[in-house]
Amino acid sequence: MSLDGLSMYPLVQELQGAITGGRIDKINQPNKQSIIISLRQPGKNLLLHISINPQNPAVHIIEKAPDNPPEPPMFCMVLRKHIETARIADITQHGLDRIITITMDVMAAGGQIVSKALVIELIGKYSNIILVQDNIIIDALRKVGTNSSRIRTVLPGGQYILPPAQDKLNILRDSTEHIASTIYSKKELKLSKAVLDTCLGFGPVSAREAAFGAGIAANLPVEDMDDADCASLKSSLDELKNALSSSENKSCIVLDKNKKLLATAAFTLHYFTDNNTVLTFDSISEMLAKASELSGSYQPPDREKFTKLIKNELSRAQNKVTKLEKDIADSDNAEEYRIKADNLMTYQYQLQDRADESITVDNIYSENGESITISLDQRLSISQNIQAYYKKYDKLKRGKALLEEQLTKCHEDIKYLSSIEASLKASSTIAEISDIKSELIAGGILHESMRKHAAVKQSQPFKFTAPDGTQILVGKNNYQNDRLTFKISNPDDMWLHTQEIPGSHVIIRCQGEEPSENTLLTAACLAVHFSQAAGSSKVPVDYTRCKFIKKPSGAKPGFVVFTRHNTLYVTPDEEIMQPLLKQINI
Repeated sequence: MSLDGLSMYPLVQELQGAITGGRIDKINQPNKQSIIISLRQPGKNLLLHISINPQNPAVHIIEKAPDNPPEPPMFCMVLRKHIETARIADITQHGLDRIITITMDVMAAGGQIVSKALVIELIGKYSNIILVQDNIIIDALRKVGTNSSRIRTVLPGGQYILPPAQDKLNILRDSTEHIASTIYSKKELKLSKAVLDTCLGFGPVSAREAAFGAGIAANLPVEDMDDADCASLKSSLDELKNALSSSENKSCIVLDKNKKLLATAAFTLHYFTDNNTVLTFDSISEMLAKASELSGSYQPPDREKFTKLIKNELSRAQNKVTKLEKDIADSDNAEEYRIKADNLMTYQYQLQDRADESITVDNIYSENGESITISLDQRLSISQNIQAYYKKYDKLKRGKALLEEQLTKCHEDIKYLSSIEASLKASSTIAEISDIKSELIAGGILHESMRKHAAVKQSQPFKFTAPDGTQILVGKNNYQNDRLTFKISNPDDMWLHTQEIPGSHVIIRCQGEEPSENTLLTAACLAVHFSQAAGSSKVPVDYTRCKFIKKPSGAKPGFVVFTRHNTLYVTPDEEIMQPLLKQINI
């Protein structure tokens, strides 16, 4: 749920005070949709995060930068060449549109100061970051050619043209009385649609808040409003206008009962029900950082690509299972060919070669004297028909054994692919994605070669602390699971895993001591949460000492066998999980 142009106005004011005058120290591009600019200000360093992710496009200050790929993408290299060491001269918003321009002063050849601009268009799926000098595009994160748009292209060397202007009223410049009367004149529309049609920078959230502040239903037809309603709407618009410039105003996030993000705004929202949770923040940057975390808008490079690859492989394997099961069902009819062959063998001396298309005889295997009809190939002798039936029987029997072997392997592949799918969901760093990439290449799923580049820091498992202080480790992918179980853990530590369900290996660092019942339950809840059974109830979780875990020769990553285990049936409790999951970001 992205900010609308109205909420971007106070965001730009906030950023003006924070970054204007700052010197660009470093530029990174953690993924294909975001840029991180490190800024030096007197006495402090800042990280400016620019994201064009369609789920949550935004510009804001962050506390901690995400991991960067070993090799910077081309757009990042262009930015480093043109604006590294530049000073931020200004940051402005184009009207109340969702377009923000960061103007920078750069030292050019001969000691001249030239001005360059980073234009950030935060317009949903068409969001973009464009580097401009003298209104000429130097480069863009998303290049838009004539094949993509006949109206407006965004290509290096071309002239930068703003998106088409909207003929709407600006709440900051035009009188709210004029705006309210204009809305009131659009009798054919519902109120929220009339607000959107009239006011520049308003989105659905702002329109509904304006209607709520006026005490009018957002879906009320304008033709049903009266003069008193129009006056109430003017007062509501005045309140919104004052909230945009008030230092006491707080930005907010609204969540539904399932903690899913419903709305974000730079001002307090009042129209949501008691079933919703409203979180308030002192700064818009803090609010946007939290919204980004809740929406999962940060994607490590290649995670989306590998997720699609695994889904395709899973779909292919599941289709193959369906086909193999059908072929096996067909091969179950093999016995009919043997019965026909045996009957032909018994009655062959009573039959003439090539005389009949079929014969009906008493079935020698029927206890009730039932007859059986046997088709004959008239091109063959009776003896040759017998051999043909036996050959068909042998082929189907051999085929069934091979089909069953293929089906078993296919089920194993699905289980393995599902474990990689679960690993991708738990992975949030480049190191973890690199582990999965290596595994995909080694398994022949990804047909690429591992290129030599700067070393990626080895990924680390999740570390949790149980209420009694015991450390619990959770693997994030199959390579990490193997390393955790066979290298990091001690033989007398406790090992847990969901029974016959792809998921993480979990280790309780107890070194031979018996973990408390609460710690064991906590670890079992983590095993369920980081598995494909997340959200289920009464999930079986096996546990045993690490010394009883073995890895069969040639087994796929993450696959182990174990003995002397016990089983818990666990339904994760939210009261147990919430304090634990908060430790991930510590």
